[in-house]
Amino acid sequence: MNGMWEQFVGNLAFVSLAISLWAHLSIWFRSRLADRENAVLGAIAGGASIGSILLAIEFAPGIYIDLRFAPLVLAGMFGGALSAAIAVTLAIAVRLVLGGAAASEGILVMAALAAIGLLANLCIRKKSPTFMHVVMLAAAVGSVLVITMALLPTLSSARTLAAIGLPMTAMNVTATLICGLIILKTRQLDLERRMLETAFSQSPDYLYVKDRDSRFITVNENMIRLYRYRTTAEMVGLSDFDLQPLRLAEELYHSEQEVMRTGVPLIDSVEHIEGRDLLASKVPLRDQEGRVIGLAGVTRDVTERVALERELRENKDLLSHAIAGMSDGFAMFDREGYLLFCNEQYRSAFPLSGGARVIGAHISDILRRVAETRERSGIDYEAVEDWIKSLSAALHQNKDEEVQLQNGDWLSIRTRLAADGSAMVVVSDITATKQSEIALRMSAAQLKNLAETDGLTGIVNRRAFDEAFEREAAKCARNNASLSLLMIDIDCFKAYNDTYGHPAGDQCLRLVSNCLLKSAKRPGDIVARYGGEEFAVLLPDISEKGAITVAEQFAQLLEKENIVHSQSEFRKVSASIGIAVASGPVLQTEPDLLLSEADAALYDAKVQGRNRILIRSIGDGPTAMKKVG
Repeated sequence: MNGMWEQFVGNLAFVSLAISLWAHLSIWFRSRLADRENAVLGAIAGGASIGSILLAIEFAPGIYIDLRFAPLVLAGMFGGALSAAIAVTLAIAVRLVLGGAAASEGILVMAALAAIGLLANLCIRKKSPTFMHVVMLAAAVGSVLVITMALLPTLSSARTLAAIGLPMTAMNVTATLICGLIILKTRQLDLERRMLETAFSQSPDYLYVKDRDSRFITVNENMIRLYRYRTTAEMVGLSDFDLQPLRLAEELYHSEQEVMRTGVPLIDSVEHIEGRDLLASKVPLRDQEGRVIGLAGVTRDVTERVALERELRENKDLLSHAIAGMSDGFAMFDREGYLLFCNEQYRSAFPLSGGARVIGAHISDILRRVAETRERSGIDYEAVEDWIKSLSAALHQNKDEEVQLQNGDWLSIRTRLAADGSAMVVVSDITATKQSEIALRMSAAQLKNLAETDGLTGIVNRRAFDEAFEREAAKCARNNASLSLLMIDIDCFKAYNDTYGHPAGDQCLRLVSNCLLKSAKRPGDIVARYGGEEFAVLLPDISEKGAITVAEQFAQLLEKENIVHSQSEFRKVSASIGIAVASGPVLQTEPDLLLSEADAALYDAKVQGRNRILIRSIGDGPTAMKKVG
């Protein structure tokens, strides 16, 4: 029995060696005879099976025991139909030549196991075989062998299963596992090698390996394109002296020899080759004893990056010059509120807090310096922290604002957000513009005042009175309030002018207007020169009694002035007053009725003897008022 095991082990060694030989040669076959790889596998598997048959143990006359089945089943699983057909054909042919009592049954078992291998190939065709597939295949081999030894007549009559079933099955299963593992491992190594080769060949960088004398051992596709060769083989054995000008070749050679001499890698060295800007890294290669045997290089084409960096640098310099030379201040804050950049004009725009406006300063610290120096006007310095917090939070908002400094300067601050969240601030000195604006506003106010003021008396003129009447009449109509109107005329004023002259007449008009202003003292009351010696007083939201009070006060003040008028029957300047009062409904439908009724009351006062007050409520007849005093 021990002799049988020894023969089985020898048989196993032969089969494993044959499969191992094919596994290693398959790498060569795949690169050169890719379309015939499966045929070669079938031939080698058939040869291994034949060798196993020739080394078989004759258990009984015509009955041989060997490991022929493992190569056949593996040929079917790893090579498919062609491999299985070639392998089983070769093995069957030899078995037929040898003959024997169990030849037909042996052929049947070989065909069955080859079919099982082929079936396994069909099942895993879209997958990569794994060791578990090999285990399952080995289990199938063992099962078929046990069944055939138990059922086939010749084998069962020789009691093959009982006599050698265990070693026969165990060794075939073992052979299947070992040979399958060899094939799997070789394929895995080949796959890794091919992936490395592909990565090396198709890398976008320039990859190469050089020997101790700086001659190329291998290069990738980019290298041959750089130097305009057709194949990588054409560059093998060349050096930089064959490719570069002498001076450059010497520089490259000495730098590479220094790397190999010192063992210190060269990282990101700048090289200029074939009009390109390259960044080269070179590392020494060592053998198992640690001796330097060459170097590996990776060179990256950075021509476009260098050009872009140059362009960016030039643009940056140009931008810096532009920002430095601009009249406005410019600053940029990041998303957190820290100052990233500013020009000198930006600092100069803030004479008291400019020292705090430095790169890296936070907006809150800058504003705190503004508060400490009280640089800005209009700030509630009792709540400085709230002000700082509010302005810091508002930094990252698109806004335009005008700020006045304590020294009287005005600044325009325009803030705009960038796409990355940073804030760009432009500061302009608008002091001259602001001063012109203020002067223009004052001029406009003065012009408006001149347009609405009577030049002689300084009170509202007829044009401004008409506008005020429309406005107040509409307002009182909306609020359902009363509106009173006093029409005043100086008695015998033409005679006064003729007697005392126009300068005296002008002075008389001024005194009368002053008396009216002292009588109508509410902020909303309007005193106007209606024309010549005629005046009007508009009293919004006042009752009839209040209007009479204003008229009486005016009459008393005018009497106290005691302006001599020899041509008047009263021997002094006097005035006739007509009053009209209207409420909301009348003002809403006929506002001009108030004017006509006040004018009518004034007319009646003059007709009835002058120097008196008459009032007329809309809808009622005139009511005469006894002269006061």
